[in-house]
Amino acid sequence: MSPETPPYLNPTDEDMLLAIARKSLLRYLESQERLDIESFPLPDRLREPMGAFVTLHGPAGLRGCIGSTMAEHPLAESVRNSAINAGTRDPRFDPVRLEELPTLKIEISALLPGDTPTSPFILLSSIDAILLGRDGLCLRHELSGRSGLLLPQVPLEHNMDRDQFLDALCRKAGAPPNAWKLPGYRLYRFTAQVFGEK
Repeated sequence: MSPETPPYLNPTDEDMLLAIARKSLLRYLESQERLDIESFPLPDRLREPMGAFVTLHGPAGLRGCIGSTMAEHPLAESVRNSAINAGTRDPRFDPVRLEELPTLKIEISALLPGDTPTSPFILLSSIDAILLGRDGLCLRHELSGRSGLLLPQVPLEHNMDRDQFLDALCRKAGAPPNAWKLPGYRLYRFTAQVFGEK
């Protein structure tokens, strides 16, 4: 989010979503059951359909990151499902073990509405509109549907400039270098409210 944009979620909302994420992953690792999000006193904001990503950080670095981009489910439900999937279904990592959970820190990226209410994506006509730290990027091949996505915090965490961010996006999408210039590819930006456990 840009500094002048008021946060969509307040600190109480953020704390509740972090608790939902941790308790959801704990419940699933213990019993393979999904946490009932109605056990939390959810405010209306957390019942609004929004996409979300959950990132798990371990002592050795990234431990899992999965999410949903489309606003198909209430935000609290998106966080619950993404937390479970980040811990158990990220193909880059072995599933998180129950005894490992206390060593992990959870980060949530709540995706804000874009060009349409159901999608966070804003079509880019020029890369000059990209603002590092505010914008995540998505590259999509319109014919095949293949895509890659990088969250707004990625270039800051890895000290990338804009060109390096775009190069990493092309690799993530399995696309040629500078694919965003090629016919058939569409480049989108999106914003998110990003927060994590202290």
